[in-house]
Amino acid sequence: MKKEKLRNSINKTISESSKIILESSNQIKEIEQTIEKITKCLKNGKKIIIFGNGGSAADAQHIVAEFIGRFKLERKTLPAIALTSNSSIITALANDYSYDTIFSRQCEGLVQKGDIVIGISTSGKSLNVKKGLTVSKKKGAITIGLLGNKGGIIRKICDIPIIVNSSSTPRIQEVHRMIYHIICEEVEKEF
Repeated sequence: MKKEKLRNSINKTISESSKIILESSNQIKEIEQTIEKITKCLKNGKKIIIFGNGGSAADAQHIVAEFIGRFKLERKTLPAIALTSNSSIITALANDYSYDTIFSRQCEGLVQKGDIVIGISTSGKSLNVKKGLTVSKKKGAITIGLLGNKGGIIRKICDIPIIVNSSSTPRIQEVHRMIYHIICEEVEKEF
C-alpha cells in the first residue's frame, strides 16, 4: 500500500508539471520577442545581465553559463553576466545598504543602454529584483521578467513579462528552465 501511495504522489507531480508546461504555450509571443531582442542586443555588441534569488539565482547562473559556454552548438562566446555569482559584492551591499539593493546597485554600475536585463522571480514580488529592473530600465536597457504568480508587481515594469501560470515555486522553476533553454537554443542558432 505504501508503494502505491508513493507512485500516486509521483504521478500527481508529473501530471501537474506537464499541465503547466503545456499551458506555457500561451507565452510563445513573449518568448519569441525575447529571442529577437536578445539576438539584436548581442549583434549590436551589448550584453545580457541576469539575476534572481535562491533557485532563481541558480537559474540566472545556469543561463549565463549557456551563453558564455554553449548550449548545443559550437560558436563564439556570448556576453552575459549573472549578478548572483559574486558573494563579496552581494554581502557588502546587503550589509552596507540593504538586501533590497543587491541588484539595483550592480545595475547602476554595469547596465548600459541597449543591454538586456532579465529578472527572475517565481513570486513576481521580489523587491530587489524589481529595483534592479527599475534601475536598468532608467538606464535604457530592455527589461524581461521570468515570473510566476500572475507576474506580481514586477510584471508592470518589464518590457517583456514571461509569466508561468502557477503559484507553485517548483512548478514555476521547471517551466522557467524549459523557457530559458528554448531561448538559449534559438539565440545560439543566430551565432
